[in-house]
Amino acid sequence: MSDKYPFIPDYLTKALEDTSIPLIDVMHGYLKQEMLVVEEEMKNNPDRFFEGYIEALTNCYVMTYNLSIDRKHIEETQ
Repeated sequence: MSDKYPFIPDYLTKALEDTSIPLIDVMHGYLKQEMLVVEEEMKNNPDRFFEGYIEALTNCYVMTYNLSIDRKHIEETQ
């Protein structure tokens, strides 16, 4: 976590401060990174916690796409 933003991982600081990047994109990047880390952990540790966690991360990752797609549709039809 960063000193400036104690609840945000360091690698997200630049994207957070760039207000031209939608926060949904920042969240998408975070979820993808977290999924990669958990997949690596699962190789060495078959703990069922990791199975549940990766499933939850995947569901949230998919939701970032679904929200973006539906928002785009709303913007185009209104």
